[in-house]
Amino acid sequence: MFRHESIAARLDVLELFDAQIRKQMQAGHEQMARQDARRRAGKERPWEHDLMRLFVRNQLRVALALPFLAVFLAIAIATMAWSSMAYVAFWLTGILLCQVLQLAICRLYEHTANATSRLGDWIGMLAASEFFFATCWIVPLFLFWQEGNDLQHIFLISVLMAVAAVRILIAANFMPIVLAGSGLITLGIVLRCLMEGETLYVVMGAIVLIVEIFFIQLSRRLQNNARDMLIFKSQREKLIHELQTERDRADRARRRAENASKAKSRFLATMSHELRTPLNAIMGFSEIISSEMLGPLPVPQYKDYAADIHQSGRYLLSLINDILDLSRIEAGRKELREETVNLVHEAREAMLLIGPRAEEKNLKLEREFPADLPPIVADSRAIRQIWLNLLSNAVKFTPENGRIILHICRSPAGAMVMEVRDTGEGIPENELKTILQSFSRGASAVAKAVDGAGLGLPIVNGLARLHDAKLSIGKAPEGGACVSVAFPPKRVLEGTRAQILAANDITSPSQKALIALTA
Repeated sequence: MFRHESIAARLDVLELFDAQIRKQMQAGHEQMARQDARRRAGKERPWEHDLMRLFVRNQLRVALALPFLAVFLAIAIATMAWSSMAYVAFWLTGILLCQVLQLAICRLYEHTANATSRLGDWIGMLAASEFFFATCWIVPLFLFWQEGNDLQHIFLISVLMAVAAVRILIAANFMPIVLAGSGLITLGIVLRCLMEGETLYVVMGAIVLIVEIFFIQLSRRLQNNARDMLIFKSQREKLIHELQTERDRADRARRRAENASKAKSRFLATMSHELRTPLNAIMGFSEIISSEMLGPLPVPQYKDYAADIHQSGRYLLSLINDILDLSRIEAGRKELREETVNLVHEAREAMLLIGPRAEEKNLKLEREFPADLPPIVADSRAIRQIWLNLLSNAVKFTPENGRIILHICRSPAGAMVMEVRDTGEGIPENELKTILQSFSRGASAVAKAVDGAGLGLPIVNGLARLHDAKLSIGKAPEGGACVSVAFPPKRVLEGTRAQILAANDITSPSQKALIALTA
């Protein structure tokens, strides 16, 4: 009873937790949907925030420019006695208050605004502060204007044109601020000129209006250029971020792969060494039993069983040796013993070892060895292993009564090429990319249950790379597979190097290897 109640309580907690998670996920999806809808409607564009930031920074950098100009204008008005000190002080106070208000809004935006803020509210506040600021600046045109004083009129209009120009320079990247500021100042100047009614003032107002239109068009182009630059910058930063993310991901994957490869190589090497000791005992005792060295067996069938055990042990030992060779190659611990190697001689030795297996399937081994082939500088054991692996694969995948051709030739570039062709089914094109991977077996090998672990070609490829040679896999003219290894011309012994090595006074293998590599 108590157990059932505990389970029910746990289920209730899980259901409550699941409901909270679903609620949070639904709220997140709704928020993302609202953001996407605002973006689709054009209400939120990241580059507008960047333009706003440009205006805010410009405004904060030149925060004292217009107050100094306002103080200069107030001093000039008071000095020239164009108005009373009370009016001038009242006007200057309004200018300074509007400037302080605008700077406070800019500071607030700089510290609190981000890409998710409602841009319309900030535009409204800054445009309103700019409008009040421009209104205070056009007050002298009506409050301090003296009829018939042309000098004062030109002075006031010139100062206000300078103010409008400064506002355009500050807010050139943000059109709403330009219209709310310099646009209103220009309208005030034009209205004041039209109120005078004289031709000079009408022409002056027209010039001011044309100049303002020109500046607005220029500001629009500057804004478009700034917008494009910000969009490109955002795309570039996004691309750089994605590239860095992918690079970090690739680095992590590469490190994991390298660690996994090292761990695999260490594991295989360790296990292979641990397995060889009991295998040697199994093979030794099974051979003793099958040969009846200690006396005849009471049951003759036991002799066949012992022979099977010995054969299986030989196969496992060969597999372990292949794993050890591959792990050494992959770990970079495989060292070559450079010496003069005759490819024809090594091919014949390999044919002698593979010959019995070929005879079991009635396969014909053919040789195509041109006369007077020069030797190469290589590791004789590695060359023999390459021949053995290539011949072993050809014997496995060539049907009965087929042919296997061993071919050695010189390429037009001077490379020495050893090649094995067969009359089997060949290797499908879709398996060529994976056939060189360790423990990779083709579909034909799996379907026909051919013995092997998929290590032959990877070992050949590794040994070829150690010799700076190139492994190539293709289709033979006979219809089967064609696997070749091309050794570079620098490893071919001919000319001066061959003559020096042929000298009778050189008997040390180390001396021959050194001369072969440097002569």
